[in-house]
Amino acid sequence: MGSSQEPTERYVSGAARLCRGIPEGTERQVAALYWEAFGRKLAGALGPPGRGRAFLAAHLHRDRGVVVLDEAGGVIGVAGYDIEGRALLGGSARNVLARYGPLRGVPRLILLALFARKPARGELVMDGICVAAAHRGAGIGGLLLREVAAVAAENGCSRIRLDVVDANPRARALYERHGFRAVRTQRTPFLRKLMGFGAVTTMLRPVTSGDLGEGDPR
Repeated sequence: MGSSQEPTERYVSGAARLCRGIPEGTERQVAALYWEAFGRKLAGALGPPGRGRAFLAAHLHRDRGVVVLDEAGGVIGVAGYDIEGRALLGGSARNVLARYGPLRGVPRLILLALFARKPARGELVMDGICVAAAHRGAGIGGLLLREVAAVAAENGCSRIRLDVVDANPRARALYERHGFRAVRTQRTPFLRKLMGFGAVTTMLRPVTSGDLGEGDPR
């Protein structure tokens, strides 16, 4: 999908709509959901919260996300992904320095470098998935994962990669139900006090021909 392509929607459950691409005007909602899910991890690099949410909203690559909208058009779930080095969450080093200044910006860039996960050839890397608290347990996370798998298949990817922290066993269980398997775990005890987790597990899922039928946007 190119950045100029308009988001494509379809109804998935009642009035809920699944949308490939971030609809214009919902950037702040997407940023708020991301901050709710990952704010503790991101705070050191992009905080305080108000400034961090504004930074995320200003630098989204709208063609690299999938959202679920409620009947009023509000974002209740979002999944981002990275293909060929272009991810949902954007913002260059220059953007960080312009927002936070050189003295405060450089340490933030060092922290952000810890989160960098570039996809290998033929690989889609998940750039985060989050569901609004009031809608958890309703299958939205699985719906987003299936749609991202369809995107991976349509782009000729052979596998999907993601990282999950030890502080989020519920997310890991969701990934395992959808075919992801752990391949390695990196211990990060030095990050527990700062970011709230002490280990990061990398998980992989193969992309199959069956994924092509999961995300037909028509």
